[in-house]
Amino acid sequence: MIDCTSSSAIRTFLCIENRLLRESLARLLRKRSEFTVVGQFSSFEHTPADLAEDQCDVLLGDSFLLGRLPMLFGHGGGLPGFRIILIGMSHNEEQFLTAVRFGVGGYLLQDASASDVLAAVRAVARGEAICPARLCSALFRFVAHSSKDLPLQASNPKPDLTLRQQQLISLVAKGLTNKEIASQLNLSEFTVRNHIARILKQVDAVSRSEAVANVRAQGYALVT
Repeated sequence: MIDCTSSSAIRTFLCIENRLLRESLARLLRKRSEFTVVGQFSSFEHTPADLAEDQCDVLLGDSFLLGRLPMLFGHGGGLPGFRIILIGMSHNEEQFLTAVRFGVGGYLLQDASASDVLAAVRAVARGEAICPARLCSALFRFVAHSSKDLPLQASNPKPDLTLRQQQLISLVAKGLTNKEIASQLNLSEFTVRNHIARILKQVDAVSRSEAVANVRAQGYALVT
């Protein structure tokens, strides 16, 4: 049975093995104009293409669906074009991480309320992710372990500007010429030009304005 409601409603497809739970959720969703139920099955035989044809936004399932995600999306864990929420799940870290790998965006435990489910559908439809707080640590540990062998991207070191160079670049930022800077700092124009050339090299800039921008980006306060 397919509901016909506003095109702006969140289109949900229910794949839940327990008939009572499935029908209760369908009634709950239909009572609110922000949702529409585009289909519901207990034995999932649809493909991602079928769901795309139904213009499904959120696929709402349970552990029954979790066991079929590899069949649906391949063992590579390719992300589908719609969001997936699993409800009534156990507090099992391995099961949770398997769900994450297959693109699940919402993971609710067995103690989740009806309002929790509705809030999760809204959030996941917006592109957010929902998971129990006590499983977040498992996700952090998994990411940390998976990335520990990846090379760290080196950040650009802050240029070591002398106090004189900081004074000089501050005057450059004010738009002063070399002659005006030389007069204010009691230096020769030749010395000022050498300072500016060194600063350009240190901050990897090709112009005075770019040097000012780069120095500011590195956290220096340009003061005289």
